[in-house]
Amino acid sequence: MSAAALDQRAPGAHTAPTVRPLASVDRPTVSFELFPPRNPSAAPRLWETVRAIEQVHPDFVSVTYGAAGRTRETSRALVTRLLQETTLNPIAHLTCVGTSREEITAIVGEFLDEGVRSFLALRGDPPVDEPHWQPHPDGLHTASELVELLREIEAERCVASPSQAVRARVRPLSVAVAAFPRGNAATGGTRAQDVASLLAKQEAGADFAVTQVFYDAESYLGLVAEAREAGVVIPIIPGIIPTTDPARLLRVQELTGVPVPADLLSLLGGADDELDRHRRGTRVGVDLVKGVLDGGAPGVHLYTYNQHHAALDLLEGAQLDGGARSAARDRTTTTPEG
Repeated sequence: MSAAALDQRAPGAHTAPTVRPLASVDRPTVSFELFPPRNPSAAPRLWETVRAIEQVHPDFVSVTYGAAGRTRETSRALVTRLLQETTLNPIAHLTCVGTSREEITAIVGEFLDEGVRSFLALRGDPPVDEPHWQPHPDGLHTASELVELLREIEAERCVASPSQAVRARVRPLSVAVAAFPRGNAATGGTRAQDVASLLAKQEAGADFAVTQVFYDAESYLGLVAEAREAGVVIPIIPGIIPTTDPARLLRVQELTGVPVPADLLSLLGGADDELDRHRRGTRVGVDLVKGVLDGGAPGVHLYTYNQHHAALDLLEGAQLDGGARSAARDRTTTTPEG
């Protein structure tokens, strides 16, 4: 796919960033996941979502990177455009799949040269035509090795360039990693194994973690408690999918191995119509968000699938949108004359 798809403009898109207001110190963090458009026709929907989520001033957005680097060019183009044309702070996903250490080093250099200062380091899933994960013969085996490589690349750039060293002081490199509340179902890993892996990622230089999807607060809170007992001290942000679309939930189940609760599917299936289903799913999502925040979560990371309505409704219901949506509605509401 050509990166030209990223040039599709959504209605009302602008080309110059505006000033981002400072977030309240005690506000939970809010972030979103985006992915490059798969074809030119999908680009307008993506940019409509970008402009919509920009209004709630998220702390960051992560941009996915396809298996075996299949979206390398479009991911880079999306991250670059987010940096140049929006107020959003993008985090670039990186994986070890099908890529040599030399290739990964080159990719990281490309992102750094574009001004990227944040990465999400992942081992990554195998391509769909390869049922088992195999490291590249000259590649990396684990996400913790990828974290180490990122730190090495940054250190080498700072040694080679005093100006880069200054920039690194002003904008330190940030490295996030993944965590799995019930263990990594895709690899058959247990929670205990993931906690050990998370500890290794922390020791390699990870700054914080974002979890895979889950559907009950205890899954997240249990992971955090076990991780803290093992010595993990980095923040662990819960990754949450809006629970409004049963078809998407079942697709995510296929991809991740995380089962969708039967009672949730029954609740959504019993809705009178699409609007009722959306309301039911949003209420479930709001309860989940409140549950993890009440348990001490530092914020929430929402998997948008490049659609903003359900994600923003969830934030509004949980009172995490900063009042942006109600303010927008007020601006578009015509006051009747007395």
